[in-house]
Amino acid sequence: MRKKTVLAAAFVAAAALTLSACGGSDDSGAKKPIADVSVQPKTKAATVLDQPFTKPDLVLTDTHGKKYDLRAQTKGKPTLIYFGYTNCPDVCPLIMSNIAIAKKSLPEADQEKLRVVFVTTDPERDTPSSLGSWLKSQDASFIGLTGDFPTIQAGARQIGIGVDAPKKEKDGTVVSMHGSQVIAFSPKTDQGYLVYSEDTSPDDYTKDLPKIIKGETP
Repeated sequence: MRKKTVLAAAFVAAAALTLSACGGSDDSGAKKPIADVSVQPKTKAATVLDQPFTKPDLVLTDTHGKKYDLRAQTKGKPTLIYFGYTNCPDVCPLIMSNIAIAKKSLPEADQEKLRVVFVTTDPERDTPSSLGSWLKSQDASFIGLTGDFPTIQAGARQIGIGVDAPKKEKDGTVVSMHGSQVIAFSPKTDQGYLVYSEDTSPDDYTKDLPKIIKGETP
């Protein structure tokens, strides 16, 4: 899954990127446990990138069925981007919930500035409608994007995140491999300068979001 040029550089710069195997549900509704990958301990929640990422050049479809140009529509806005899927039983909903909890601690004006973008890694099942319903249960302002898988995969790789196409196993279980990092983009530069792992708590985000809103380093 690693691209030598993009992902190798990301691992050197971020020093703590992780890859998770998210288990889906089989026909009986049983959940497959997630495969955890340990990360290096950090004194702060965020890993600050020496060489920030350029925002992905992605034009996808939002939860209203309309075209969404990521660069154009988040330009000059503090933005958090995460790649995941709605059938993930644990990591994806937990990360989005943690961000939603922290976002509520911000003043209303700052909440309106923040863009939280969830890009599905399972576009075949995550239709605009189903993605919208799932995100609404987290935070109605969250932006959900879907589209064709190759475009999504290429966009993820632009910010050092590996994504594999969901695979259905013989028992009906759907397994997806995708990076579980949240990338924060500065409103000043529109570059991704902070990386958060799946272990980031609501308190961590609550502490850091006011600085991200201003484009500062926590």
